[in-house]
Amino acid sequence: MEDVLRPIYQERASSSNTLGILLLEKVDSNNTVTDQFDCILLIIVKEAHESWYVKHYEFDGKKAAMHIVTEELLVEWIETSGYRKVVEWLTRGKIIFDRNEYLAELKSKLRDFPEQTRKLRKAIEFAKLVRSYRECKELFETKHYLDANSLMIRSLHYLARLAVLEKGFHPEIIVWHQVKRIDPEVYKLYHELIESEEPVEKRIKLMMLASDFAIHSRALQGAEHLLEIMNQKEEPWTFGDLKIHPEIKHYTLDLSILLEYLVEREIVETKLLETKGKKVFHRCYLIKQ
Repeated sequence: MEDVLRPIYQERASSSNTLGILLLEKVDSNNTVTDQFDCILLIIVKEAHESWYVKHYEFDGKKAAMHIVTEELLVEWIETSGYRKVVEWLTRGKIIFDRNEYLAELKSKLRDFPEQTRKLRKAIEFAKLVRSYRECKELFETKHYLDANSLMIRSLHYLARLAVLEKGFHPEIIVWHQVKRIDPEVYKLYHELIESEEPVEKRIKLMMLASDFAIHSRALQGAEHLLEIMNQKEEPWTFGDLKIHPEIKHYTLDLSILLEYLVEREIVETKLLETKGKKVFHRCYLIKQ
């Protein structure tokens, strides 16, 4: 397959803008990692007019997809799990062109999984977990049981990804396969929700109790990225200041509910600052000492 595709990627390889090229071939008929294509050609470039360009090919009854991605976007995907499949492409793919060992070093970093990147990924998943669980709880209390059940499944999925990150691994597409092996307790929750013959109301109620404990016990570790940033200064933070902090931009949509949860857990406390309005205060946040 590499020989057939060589004319397509050879021109890219000769460009000084190209950092590396990977080829990943599908290993079985049901492999979703390659989006059902027979192979993926991943080309990483320094810069481009489009940060992500995709082209599809067909030859000898087979299909191939070429993805041209800028280095900046690729790094963002890796750090935030913005496009989960790309990590598997990078770890499993065969290097067919590598400028100054760019891809070799990137593969090494992925295996090592730097601590700061892992903290950010945990914060993203934990914030999503808190939001999903809270929404599930609200739906349950208003007796929308089927919708609550859907959100409980989503919550457990975020919990699973968090459990994998805690063990120092990148969550894969088949995350429950990973979790079954490295965190049986979290896998048991999912299995009980899916396989239980209890009425849906009772099933969700039991899962909410278990999930509440699982979230509670992970609060400090899950929010570590945010807490370290807040600890950078002694003065209270306004929500606006936190929201525009460049290191928090990847989970700003869930920042508000995450802060509220940390306040309820008494990990973060609020401080009220006077405004021009009578008895109206700015609500600021700082880590509780």
